[in-house]
Formats: sequence, C-alpha cells, structure tokens
Amino acid sequence: MMHSRGRARFGILVPFTNSNLEPDMTLLRPQGVSLHFARMGGYDQDEIPDVDQMHGLGATDLDEPLRLLQGVQPNVILYGCTSATLTHGPAFDRKMAETIKAESGAETVTAAGALVHALYTLGVERIGLASPYVPAINDMAIDFLAQTGIKTVARSEVKVTLDNYGQGDMDPDVVFALARAADHPDAQALVLSCTDMRSIETISRLEKAVGKPVISSNQAMMFQAMQFAKISEPLQGYGRLLDGTWSSPENAPKRQYL
Repeated sequence: MMHSRGRARFGILVPFTNSNLEPDMTLLRPQGVSLHFARMGGYDQDEIPDVDQMHGLGATDLDEPLRLLQGVQPNVILYGCTSATLTHGPAFDRKMAETIKAESGAETVTAAGALVHALYTLGVERIGLASPYVPAINDMAIDFLAQTGIKTVARSEVKVTLDNYGQGDMDPDVVFALARAADHPDAQALVLSCTDMRSIETISRLEKAVGKPVISSNQAMMFQAMQFAKISEPLQGYGRLLDGTWSSPENAPKRQYL
C-alpha cells in the first residue's frame, strides 16, 4: 500500500489538554512520514494532574480514539502520555502496548516504555530525572524505572504545583534550568519526562552543557517509532539518541524492554 507521504504513517494518541506533543512530533517528523493525531480523555482538565488523575487517564477506555485513528491505517501507534502508565507500573505499560497492537495491527510505542527503550539503547543505568509532575508521580516514575533496572541518582521538581495548562506553558529556558538541576556526577544521562513539556527545544543545548545524553518522552517515542518503521537515517539537532552518534557495535543494547 502506498502511504500518504510515501514511507509510513504514525498515529499518535494525545491527552486532550496537551498542546506540545503535536508541535514536537512535527519538528521530529522524518521525511516521508505522515503524522495523524487523536485526542483522548479520562481526566478532568480543571483538576491538578496528580496521581489519581493520571491513573484515571491510564485506565480509560481507548476504543473510540483508537477506532478513529485506525481510519488512516497507521503503521505505528504512539501512546502520548508518560505519567498515565508510570502511575500503573511496567507490567501495565507493556500490557497496554500489547493490547493496542492486538486491536489495531500496528506496532505500538508508549511514552514510558520508549524512555526505557532509549536508556537501554544507550546502555544507561543511572539517570537524573526532571519533570513538571507532582512529587508523588515522580516517586512512582522513579519506582517504575527502578523496576526496569534504571536507578535515579538525582531528581528535579518544579517549585509550584502546575495544572494541566501550566505544564505545557513552561518556557524552554525554564525546562533547561529544571533539567540542569537534575544533573549529578553519577548520572549517565538526563531524562525529561512529560509529553507536554517543551523539552525538544532544549535537548541539544542541554547535552552541550552537561556533556551527556538527554532523553525526553517525545524524542524517545519518535526514536522507537522510527525503528519500528525501519527508518534509520539520523535526525540532527535533537540529541545523541536521534543523531546516530551513539550507534556502534559495542553500543548495541544489552537489555530489552519487553
């Protein structure tokens, strides 16, 4: 079948208040790939995105947004919320990917799983974590990563509790400072978790500042989706993960997130 832009179609599930995932994916879009988005609910836009809200989003019924997304017959589906599965744990995250794939026939990427996949690809075992989440979700994120063999040696949190729109409104300079605060001599990489945080625009600058890889939710999702689509050319300007400088036989992933 000839695809709408010649190579592949990526279908992306987006939390309905998220304003940055679509622009980020447009920035990262490989040549010949078309992007198709569907909004998903399951949380209250006027409530703080705390554990209960994000747990509810992760458990919400995806039948309708998936049905609409399947109208374009995507090759890969990306589940675009990190905290929705971080709050449930790795087993839930993997099961969600398996269920979406079984229902759609498309290879499936989750934001949380993509972070782990990226860290495994780079051979990273110790990280600094930065996010706009409430502290309780950061606790769960650290536990999630620990269950996959990734140790968090430093964390950085926002000083105020942000609502759904506050997370997306953070300026890239604020994101940069938040990430720098998560750096630690023992951290092999920095992780910026949240699909609605403007991390993409800071990755290259951050890597130059800290001298180590920087992984974000949206960058990691695009990396894994490209692998599923067998697209291997480097993307410049968005970190080592996508520019291919990590790639060599000795850097082959030692572990798989299955």
